[in-house]
Amino acid sequence: MRILVTGATGFIGSCLCRALVQQGHQVVALHRPTSILAGLEGLPVHRHLGDMLDPASLAAALRDVEAVFHTAAPMRPGAEAQAAIEAHVVGTRNVLEAARQAGVRRLVHTSSVAALGVPDAPPSRSAQNAPLLDERHTWNYIPARWPYAFAKHASELEALRAVDRGLEAVIVNPSAVFGAGDWYRTERSVVAHMARSGVVPVIAGGLNAVHIDDVVAGHLAALERGVPGERYILGGENLVLSELLRITAEVVGRRPPRLTVPLGLVPPVRWILEPLRRWVHLPIEPSMLWLAGYYFFYDTRKAQVQLGLPAPRPYRQAALETFAWLQSLDSNSSERAEH
Repeated sequence: MRILVTGATGFIGSCLCRALVQQGHQVVALHRPTSILAGLEGLPVHRHLGDMLDPASLAAALRDVEAVFHTAAPMRPGAEAQAAIEAHVVGTRNVLEAARQAGVRRLVHTSSVAALGVPDAPPSRSAQNAPLLDERHTWNYIPARWPYAFAKHASELEALRAVDRGLEAVIVNPSAVFGAGDWYRTERSVVAHMARSGVVPVIAGGLNAVHIDDVVAGHLAALERGVPGERYILGGENLVLSELLRITAEVVGRRPPRLTVPLGLVPPVRWILEPLRRWVHLPIEPSMLWLAGYYFFYDTRKAQVQLGLPAPRPYRQAALETFAWLQSLDSNSSERAEH
């Protein structure tokens, strides 16, 4: 097929482009003039300059396209929250409408588990009895405290409206994605941060970590077998943050973190870090500390059963591949400097 990938230079988008090329598809890679193109290097894709906020560029990119993977997420750290939300939602609406008008057969919309909101259990120091969220969970949090997540939730509503208008749109919800090839987070990822300094404080809470290859496989399966209007969690391993950091430390050859920040001290820490985020590389945005004490654990059985996905890879494998890739970048940089 001829397939359009929006956000084609991003982590998920570029890896998806590679997989589609390997399957023999013709890929149209939509990206902005300012995008980092390293993820598309060497791929025989048609690079199309455009923007999801420019309907004319979308119409041109969709010419003769049969399917779309909408992975673009134009939200940058530090952007004004309301403007970022509006851009994301309007951009998604533009892509959906352009696809419908172009007669696209099928569209896979890349959302996030963040769109499901926060667990119903209150923040806690312990993961004991932490609930598993599934696709039935609905948005239940304060938009201003988590604008990225609210934008994903609002964009899902746009996808559902497009389904009502006749577009075969399927929603996928990846969790925290790890693996080789994230060109936009070569310094900000937790693996890079741990390898560089080894100083990462432990805070109560947990997340679900998924390997990029499992995310790509989930997208491909959703294109073939996903039910329009349904959402599918593309998740991996549920881990408390202390365990994720311990595994990461082992992978990069550091001692496990020992500094623990009590939940009661998180608000002042957030207040201190907020003005420093422009100058200090942190593995998370200070605003994410609003979510301390929540355990973002997910039930991935729906995707495994309905999309036919295998059991996901463990976080350790994803961390190992992330670290090896980061080391290769450092090695290549050193070789270029010597010459």
